[in-house]
Amino acid sequence: MSKITMRPAKPSELGTVEDLLTEASVWLAQRGIDQWQFPPHRDRITHAIEHGECFIAEMDGTIIGTITLDAHPDPEFWVADDEPNDALYVHRMAVTRKAAGAGVGAVMLEWASKRAAEAGKGWLRLDAWRTNEGLHRYYTDQGFTLVRIVSLAHRGSGALFQRPT
Repeated sequence: MSKITMRPAKPSELGTVEDLLTEASVWLAQRGIDQWQFPPHRDRITHAIEHGECFIAEMDGTIIGTITLDAHPDPEFWVADDEPNDALYVHRMAVTRKAAGAGVGAVMLEWASKRAAEAGKGWLRLDAWRTNEGLHRYYTDQGFTLVRIVSLAHRGSGALFQRPT
């Protein structure tokens, strides 16, 4: 496999990031998984790009994935006892189906973990879709531990995972 490189997304790549997320939602729906069954949140993606928090994974000059990494814990999920400021948080991670199974997600998560460590954070955290048990297994296989599941009527995510940096 060729080397995967990570870089900040450019404002001109908003549509590309949206396309990666839409492709993932279509793939999930085809498998009967209700995760991300809504249009990508353009405002959140734009904000992440403008603040240098949305990143692109490339291989051989081709964009194959996206991940958002920030220091913004979701207050509905991460409480004071979690020491929420001691982590970076993963959001909106997706890999194009053309690169599925090539370990791209693992590379993006390892890259994110290194960035968290460099920022002096003890944890890399994320909240996954509550009902997507396959995704839960994936994160466990990537060294994450399930912290807890938070069920909120207005949210589909809430399976909280973390791994030390």
